[in-house]
Amino acid sequence: MPQQDRAYATREAILHAAAEEFDRLGYERTSLTAVLARAGLTKGAFYFHFLSKEAVADALVERQGELWAQVRESWRLRGLDPLSALHGMFVDSADRMAADVVLRAGVRLNADREVGYPGVPSTHVMWEKVVATYLFEAAERGDLRPGVDPEAVARTLCGAALGSRLISSATTACADFPERIREVLRHVLPCVATSEWKLSGSQTEPEPA
Repeated sequence: MPQQDRAYATREAILHAAAEEFDRLGYERTSLTAVLARAGLTKGAFYFHFLSKEAVADALVERQGELWAQVRESWRLRGLDPLSALHGMFVDSADRMAADVVLRAGVRLNADREVGYPGVPSTHVMWEKVVATYLFEAAERGDLRPGVDPEAVARTLCGAALGSRLISSATTACADFPERIREVLRHVLPCVATSEWKLSGSQTEPEPA
């Protein structure tokens, strides 16, 4: 294996091992010794790539930020109506969270860093604004019921998503997060969308039994 490929593989092994520990225990309770043991690496190999445990956490937070930007752009480019794109973005995000421990750890680390700083713009506020943008576009298209407040719906969806993630993380390591998000969408979207609106794309939900 070329040296560059080995270096990349080692760095990824460190990130994955650290993510598993951070996802399981959180930042404060995770030790560098546990990360090295899980990765099967020496301290020398670790410090070649990262200066500290905090540096690994920084890399995980940065990666989740980049991924969410890619997810948003991906759904923006699909040419769907705003509510269908919003639905797809929520479902896609939940599926990724359930499947990718590196992403889950980055999200947890980022959220933990924002706790205790009220009034400071956070990822949650950013997501509310993103979701509200889709809902305002849906309102302009006539896809929302009269009197529906896009910003209130955005707060409701984001609050429900955050609560679902926290409960799912604590109970199933996010395994049931995708179904929880689908439940939220099945209950909220029909209440705010007009009866004429239909979910489009390849993500059509089955009719409830």
